[in-house]
Amino acid sequence: MTQPAPRPAAPVRPVVNDFTINVATVNGSGSQTSNATLVDALFHMGIPVNAKNIFPSNIKGLPTWYSIRVSGDGYTARRDHAEVLVAFNAKTLDQDLRELPTGGVMFYPDHLKPSAPRDDVSMYPLPVNAIMKEQNVDAKFRDRMMNMVYVGALAQVLGIEMDAILDYLNRNFAGKAKVVASNYDIARAAFEWCAANVVKTDPYSVQRMNATTGKILIDGNTAGALGAIYGGCTVVAWYPITPATSLAEGLIEWMPKLRRDPHSGANTFAIVQSEDELAAIGMLVGAGWAGARAMTSTSGPGISLMAEFAGYAYFTEIPLVVWNIQRMGPSTGLPTRVSQGDLLSTYYLSHGDTKHVVLLPGTPAECFEFGWRAFDLAEALQTPVFVNSDLDLGMNIWMSEPFAYPDRPIHRGKVLRAEDIVALGGSFARYRDEDGTGVGPRTLPGTDALGGAYFTRGTGHTDAATYSEHPEEWLKNLRRLDRKHEHARSVVPAPVISGGGARTGLINMGSTEPGIVEARALLDRAGLRTDALRVRALPFCQDVRAFIEEHEEVVVVEMNQQGQLAILLRTEYPEFATRIHSVAHCDGLPLSAAFIAARVQDALTAPQPEEVPA
Repeated sequence: MTQPAPRPAAPVRPVVNDFTINVATVNGSGSQTSNATLVDALFHMGIPVNAKNIFPSNIKGLPTWYSIRVSGDGYTARRDHAEVLVAFNAKTLDQDLRELPTGGVMFYPDHLKPSAPRDDVSMYPLPVNAIMKEQNVDAKFRDRMMNMVYVGALAQVLGIEMDAILDYLNRNFAGKAKVVASNYDIARAAFEWCAANVVKTDPYSVQRMNATTGKILIDGNTAGALGAIYGGCTVVAWYPITPATSLAEGLIEWMPKLRRDPHSGANTFAIVQSEDELAAIGMLVGAGWAGARAMTSTSGPGISLMAEFAGYAYFTEIPLVVWNIQRMGPSTGLPTRVSQGDLLSTYYLSHGDTKHVVLLPGTPAECFEFGWRAFDLAEALQTPVFVNSDLDLGMNIWMSEPFAYPDRPIHRGKVLRAEDIVALGGSFARYRDEDGTGVGPRTLPGTDALGGAYFTRGTGHTDAATYSEHPEEWLKNLRRLDRKHEHARSVVPAPVISGGGARTGLINMGSTEPGIVEARALLDRAGLRTDALRVRALPFCQDVRAFIEEHEEVVVVEMNQQGQLAILLRTEYPEFATRIHSVAHCDGLPLSAAFIAARVQDALTAPQPEEVPA
């Protein structure tokens, strides 16, 4: 067996519930169960936790890192370094060790030999092969199950409760007692070996808290799928693409359980895996026109393919919902890395003067809420609605408050029934704006009333839906669509504003929120008070303008290269353009609080042009 690790000479101050674990393994090696076990065990010990999976875009063989942040203060943003390293990948072991900060701790299989061991970190070699042999693990399962060794080792050295580990395995492998036992026995063997052989020299440990009571663990894609189901989704057309596939898979899993006729058992929904993204949105156009609540999930490359149909649905005013789980572009880019680079492309998707409604969830709870709210908005405004989530929010595990059931009945908008057509004298004007909202009445196919039909066309038309190339009719139609977009400002989700009275304001969107929350605390300790506004939808509502007007300087923080949110804000409010600073960064990783705080301070000290009077 491996000899106990030597003890450093200098004593160290204990670090409790405030560190990050970085698990380095090989993609496809079965570490998902082990990592999920650790996250769930910590969560059920009442300790706030967040997990981020940094994985390659191949199926198997390349390096993957799984980051588990433990924060008694409840922070969930990615940190720039991890103090606890699990080095189970021979190809990255030396690099991972070099990146470990002084005072950190490294767990690694004893058959892997670092080329440059360090004496400023604690190094715990683990007898992985010996434990697997003792547990009589079948050779064909050995590479996958060896990951449970680091689960047991971390549990013993850091203080993670074995009962919490067993509880997760029982829930995850319900009804599979042998699978539970084989995994737990390996973890228990590693735990006992560490208890007998490892002399703890690192300062890190966890202690039970009560900070997760009432909360759940969930990823944003599953939350969005559940929200869509509760919003009455009946048609899904999709094509597989990372990182959006798991949202469609969530619908495939849950719709049969929640959307079946209770009497006949028949499905009340249709899910179609199409041949490509172009076909998927084409199906949505047809389904939305027919009255179904229809949606798809995709990512940037799919959005590009959907441009023409998106413009058609915008101009013909057909409701549909597109979830865009953003990843790194341009082109194929980095399919398994996060970005917020599709804001402009989604907002203006298609040719001509097109502007779409775009929702920007920042939490799993908002993914659920926007899952159903997007359908209400699409039908109320008779337009495509895009929901721009991203890989970090969509695919990673987050703590969340339980989801709130929709607070109102399904809203179908201005849908005329047969009796309404009769009351109107047997005719109606499909695109006539009667109330200044820019939204006209519509009927659904099969409305049993003479005069209830109309012709849907992507060419020029009058307010009665008849063909026209007359310039005045064209301008009249575009101006009405502009009024509809202006009306949307009053019905889309309002921004979330925090703080008050500071001279500096921060503006962000989506999954940058955890970093912003923690960065504001760092800035406050550095003597810089800030207020914050998180944009939750396009077009901007009046609250956004008021926030900018109330602050002498505004810093816009986002995960893209060109500062797309800042561009939109400067375009929308040119009179305030010079007070709007941009912190735009896009390297594929979620923004850390330390990075945000430093870049905000840099942005505020950089020379700026004088503001031009309005």
